[in-house]
Amino acid sequence: MTAASVSAPTNLRRRIVFPFTAIVGQEDMKLALLLNAIDPKIGGVMILGDRGTGKSTTIRALADLLPEIEIVAGDPYNSSADDPDLMSDEIREQLAQLPAGATLATAKIKVPMVDLPLGATEDRVCGTIDIEKALAEGVKALEPGLLARANRGILYVDEVNLLDDHLVDVLLDSAASGWNVVEREGISVRHPARFVLIGSGNPEEGELRPQLLDRFGMSVEVRTERDPELRVQIVEQRSEFDADPQGFETRYQEPQALLSDRLALAQQRLPDVSIEYDMRVQISRVCAELDVDGLRGDIVTNRAAKAIAAYEQRDAVTVDDVRRVMPLCLRHRLRKDPLETIDSGYKVEKAVAEVFGLQLPAD
Repeated sequence: MTAASVSAPTNLRRRIVFPFTAIVGQEDMKLALLLNAIDPKIGGVMILGDRGTGKSTTIRALADLLPEIEIVAGDPYNSSADDPDLMSDEIREQLAQLPAGATLATAKIKVPMVDLPLGATEDRVCGTIDIEKALAEGVKALEPGLLARANRGILYVDEVNLLDDHLVDVLLDSAASGWNVVEREGISVRHPARFVLIGSGNPEEGELRPQLLDRFGMSVEVRTERDPELRVQIVEQRSEFDADPQGFETRYQEPQALLSDRLALAQQRLPDVSIEYDMRVQISRVCAELDVDGLRGDIVTNRAAKAIAAYEQRDAVTVDDVRRVMPLCLRHRLRKDPLETIDSGYKVEKAVAEVFGLQLPAD
């Protein structure tokens, strides 16, 4: 069998979503999402704040913006045909049995974006093992769940603070390890589950554990826009989109294409971005002075700083890169007591200014 690529028929028109480049405001949220798209190992984003502030719209817009990915045709886990880290065990076995020089058929798809329903069960999320088939035929038969669909894409959990703690732990463990393991009656099946985990929630509607917050790479706070003129602009844009989605999308076709290309170039440039040793030491000094538990804050800040440098087409991280991303990477890691409020970012900005010898930004 030789390599083949297939694409979805052009007559199967995808559902039009609101263009990412048309979204007004919420700059921190957009930046955090873009950086995670460039480097998924940053660890996802927790979006906290008011309802009706465009969280779901922005996340769907990001998924639509991302370049297509190549998968093994017909594979339920969106396995890569050439990257072993992104292959299911079944695809590995198929490749091992192929004659020399032969490859599997591939297809190109849009980056998957999966919504996790609030009432989803663990079986729905992780998948289930067909015990009867396993015993009768001796094969490990897995009915894939939402984590399989989300592999190499985005998993969005709205109201994550209202999910069962056990289910949240399963999601976080899969996001961190890149694998989903399903076990039942002594049978164990696993598949790749590499996705950008994006959670949203309103702290007023349910408590967020500090341990949960710490597992997300970045955190942003969104608030309802108070400027009347911007509110009018947002309402008018939404009305125009609802009235003529096709025409509205066409208007933003060029900026969308430019941003999509910019993200693809940033992903390619990322491995070559460097960050000086002294700067890494200063980043860790900030984390130590803020009494951040563990080393996730250090790791995420380094990754996010490299991602923003790649996004801006540079090969070296600057102090300004660190200053811009550090509040997003650390503010949610400062809370020790669940009854405390999450820092607005001022404490982080102050510590960064002191360590790097900068002036605090004007209010």
